[in-house]
Amino acid sequence: MESHGEGCEEEEEEEEEEAEEEEEGLRITPQLLKASTGEFSLESILLLKLRGCSITHLGCLGDCTNLEWLDLSGNAITHLGPLATLRCLSVLNLSRNRVSSLEPLGSCHNLQVLNLAGNRVSSLQQLRGLVGLRRLENLRLRDPLARLGNPLCAAPAYRAALADMLPGLKAIDGERVSGRGSELYQLCRDLDTSLGRAGAIGGGTGGAGVEVPRAAQPWVQAGFWEPRLPRRSSIVEEAYRQFGEVLQECRDLSRRADDTIAQAERALSSRTDPNSYVF
Repeated sequence: MESHGEGCEEEEEEEEEEAEEEEEGLRITPQLLKASTGEFSLESILLLKLRGCSITHLGCLGDCTNLEWLDLSGNAITHLGPLATLRCLSVLNLSRNRVSSLEPLGSCHNLQVLNLAGNRVSSLQQLRGLVGLRRLENLRLRDPLARLGNPLCAAPAYRAALADMLPGLKAIDGERVSGRGSELYQLCRDLDTSLGRAGAIGGGTGGAGVEVPRAAQPWVQAGFWEPRLPRRSSIVEEAYRQFGEVLQECRDLSRRADDTIAQAERALSSRTDPNSYVF
């Protein structure tokens, strides 16, 4: 009973400290977003980098409804509530923060890349909010080069459990688990298993219990080497659209200039008397 009471007191103290830090830290405001991006409208912001700004509260960030790429690394963020409205978000960097609950990210259905290295995720249960993200392919909880991790990373088999919980992942902590690049890893595992089995059989007597080798299987799935059409993000599509509009305006101006020059040439050619020119 005493230990339970002490644990509750510690949790209350941590919550009070977080509340104090949020009050003291920086809050995202429309003025901050417009100054950082140069955009006049929050809906026009597609890319946003607020790295190492001592941010503790996401404020009005949820109003950037068309945001696709977001870097909030190196801050002191604990709550992700405003991110729930970012349905277009595809890349999110939250490394080196104080995040433990990921429930708001369950609404970011377009999310593909998520970096959570250096936070406070201590159990797989805290990652359940990501189960419905079918486009999520790359998840990082640990970054050995930057010496960042999460309490969950101390578990020896957390990657395998994470892959089972989120089968759509292709990379965990920068290592391929499915898709291109993962076949070699799987092949090495199969070879290790086969060599181990062969050693066990060779150590037996009389050859009893020898397994019949299975038929060889292709290393990759059918169509693996077929070229794939590159996918262009909405940012690139918008850039192409704007470029096309500017190009069309230039063509219109060129046509109008040609017409004006032709009219001037016709007017000048109709004047036969040099003294009729007016300057």
